[in-house]
Amino acid sequence: QVQLVESGGGFVQVGGSLRLSCAASRSFSRLDAMGWYRQAPGKERELVGSITTGGTTDVADSVKGRFTISRDNAENTMYLQMSSLKPEDTAVYYCYARYQVSLYWGQGTQVTVSS
Repeated sequence: QVQLVESGGGFVQVGGSLRLSCAASRSFSRLDAMGWYRQAPGKERELVGSITTGGTTDVADSVKGRFTISRDNAENTMYLQMSSLKPEDTAVYYCYARYQVSLYWGQGTQVTVSS
């Protein structure tokens, strides 16, 4: 089992920045991968990006150059740094972790970008 607790969502104006956090109950070295999805109203869940056990990151083309994934191994916390936010980034953001054969999810945090 892996528990994931997200924080950091909220309201921000276009062009602003936010940092989301995802605290895991297990050490990153025990997890196969972690990352972020988002889901906007009326749309399917979309992969934002991921980070492997080795620290390799990848983000979707729609957020490349604006979003960065990082982690603090000592705190077992993953971050999603979002900048130059656009209205289309408005969504509920979910972190996930893959552990053994299962996928675990955070509770989700709302990000609203107003113009």
